[in-house]
Amino acid sequence: MSLSDAFHHRLKAAQRDLIARAGGIERTAAKVDFSKSQVGRWNSPTDPEIMPIIAAVTLEADCGVALVTAVMAEAGGRRLTDPDADKAAAVSLMQAFAENQRQGAELFNAFAVAISDGDFTPTEATTVDRLAAQQEVSLASVRQACAAVKAHGGEAAGLRVVRKD
Repeated sequence: MSLSDAFHHRLKAAQRDLIARAGGIERTAAKVDFSKSQVGRWNSPTDPEIMPIIAAVTLEADCGVALVTAVMAEAGGRRLTDPDADKAAAVSLMQAFAENQRQGAELFNAFAVAISDGDFTPTEATTVDRLAAQQEVSLASVRQACAAVKAHGGEAAGLRVVRKD
């Protein structure tokens, strides 16, 4: 299998990003025990040199991101997953839903108070409209959180329906 130009450019870009996150050429050279000129070649968009896997793994562990590994996995038709991201997606969904429900209750309360005397004033309409706009934004957050859960495997990371006998 030969490397496509697109893959090579993506790999080089991941290397450059990794070197930047690791603190630049000098710190990277010290971290992976290669010369600054060698790391400079890895960092150059025009130099075709690819960093050794051991250097990429060392830097990814140091930075806490799998930039090069993700590109390599994608080239093989795979993608990386992050179990912490799955849990965060589920927590985010629950938080977004709870906030949406809180804002909905606030909207319903303001509307009920506004119409309770049979007169809906422009000031009350402004208040209800502001709260409705906030709930629209909140509902968009719920939808984004749902998309994140779907993107992380659909299991909602720890959310389970339990049958009670």
